[in-house]
Amino acid sequence: MRLRQGNFDEVTVYGEDPLVAAMEWKNQGAQYLHVIDLDGARTGESPNLGLIRRIARETGLPVQTGGGIRSIESIRSRLEAGVERVIIGTRAVNEPEFVIEAIGKFGAEHIVVGLDGHEEYAATAGWEEDSGKTILDLARSFDGMGVRTIIYTDISKDGMLTGPNIIYTEQLVNETGMDIIASGGIGSSFDLERLEEIGVEGAVLGKSLYEGKIDLRAEISKRL
Repeated sequence: MRLRQGNFDEVTVYGEDPLVAAMEWKNQGAQYLHVIDLDGARTGESPNLGLIRRIARETGLPVQTGGGIRSIESIRSRLEAGVERVIIGTRAVNEPEFVIEAIGKFGAEHIVVGLDGHEEYAATAGWEEDSGKTILDLARSFDGMGVRTIIYTDISKDGMLTGPNIIYTEQLVNETGMDIIASGGIGSSFDLERLEEIGVEGAVLGKSLYEGKIDLRAEISKRL
């Protein structure tokens, strides 16, 4: 399922079994899967951990997952379930020292910070609360904590297929020392080309795949 601009009241369901979707993307050449537990993002619980475990095990692909990551134990449980990288969002914004602790216990290769914003300000709690902190300031601070990778989502773009926030994404690439993964609004092959041009590490594709706006197999072939 996908949200529109982070709104839980505007949900589009594309299938009943996420594992089926995961296998489809694997069959089209996907090398990495991005899985967000929307229930966890709102409640801080992990009701879909079993499903995430199945996706990691049965696809055999590396998985990065987020949503409701509020404790060291929640990170550990996902890594033990076969997840490769865990995305820390709300708690990273509210308590940056938690990220330092997580990296110390699990290694920077397994920890990703997710920064989701309304314009330049970071949002938390499933995108429903404004932190009052800017994405760029947070990114700069995480750069000094050993974080290697940040996933940046412009909430106003998410689910709209109108293109990502190129300007702010490029600013993050140029002004931090980290790998930036772009998310939100990517709706065409042209969008992917623009992101490549500004030097992002990767791009998260969701609605654009489910609605046939981007041919995953073709885009992967271009980059092999």
